Formats: sequence, structure tokens, C-alpha cells
Amino acid sequence: MSLSKLVLPLALLALSGTAFAKPVTYVCDPAHTHPSFAADHMGGLSVWRGMFTQTSCTIVMDRKARSGTVKVTVQTASDDFGNAQLDKDAQGPNLFDVAKYPTATYTGKLADFSNGAPTKVIGTFTLRGVTRPLTLDIRHFECKEVPMMRQYRCGADAFAEFDRARYGMSFGKAFGFQMWVRLHIQVEAVRQG
Repeated sequence: MSLSKLVLPLALLALSGTAFAKPVTYVCDPAHTHPSFAADHMGGLSVWRGMFTQTSCTIVMDRKARSGTVKVTVQTASDDFGNAQLDKDAQGPNLFDVAKYPTATYTGKLADFSNGAPTKVIGTFTLRGVTRPLTLDIRHFECKEVPMMRQYRCGADAFAEFDRARYGMSFGKAFGFQMWVRLHIQVEAVRQG
């Protein structure tokens, strides 16, 4: 077979490999994924900080197509303020109401890719049965082989701010508490397959 007859089939084969590149699925490592939060206490007197210790999530990403999705589920009873009484109070009906709403969820699409990495997640956040739009800004995003774990991982540092009263959590407002909540999410996800 002549060289000219080989070039076209090889070129088509190369193009088909890139045209049909499949999205890659990553599952979050719960030991390295922690949504943390900060909220006002007593109208500026101090800022309380905590995190959720039980989170699961799946990320599907196609870096070549500059697209992907994120699905996160947080067990609201896993709140940890570093104060056992506050943890218990926050789980009650005035705040997380974990008996009625045991999970909070976030679903979104990876967006605004720069140098092969997303810089935002545009999605919706569901808390206490209320779903509202919420965009996460990604401060840092990295994917690489982690030799000590023998895994390929992607990690990110993301953040957002929302008004908790819009999710039915207005406890303290009458006492001057400000309603803002700042989310700061560290995540590491392991490539599947």
C-alpha cells in the first residue's frame, strides 16, 4: 500500500479518537472533601465557622469539550462547629432541621474553562427543601497523578456566599444576626476506570 493511501485512513482514525473522547468520572474522596462555612454571630460580634464531615459527590468532566457536571450531597447532621452544643442546636428546627431535611444538595455545570480548568460551577443549591441558583467560584483547580495513593485525582478550592433566610433559616435575625453564609469547599476526587 502506498504512503498516500495510508495517510487518509490514519488521519480519520486520529480525528475520530478526539471527536469521540469520553467524559471522565471522578468520585469525591470523603476524607479529603469538606464543605466549610462561616456565619455571623450577634450582628458582627464574631464569626462562627464549621464544616460538614459527611459529603459525597460525583464530577463528570470532559476537558477537551470544556464541559462537565457536579453532583454533591451533604449529610446535614454531620455539622461540626467544634462545639457539641452548637452542633446539636444547629441540627434542630431553627436551622438545618435534620429530622425533616437530612441532606443538602448541589448540582451544577462546570463553566468558564481557562487553560483546561473550570473557573466556575453554575448550578442550584437545595437546603431545607428550598432550591435556588448558586454559582461557585473555583479559586484553584488541579488534576494529577498522586504517587503515594496510586491514583489520578482532581482537586479544587471553591467558594460562594448566600443569604440563609432565603432558605428558611432566619433564626437570629430578630436579634440582629446578619443572614450571610460563606461557603468554602475543598474537594479531591478520584478518577474512575
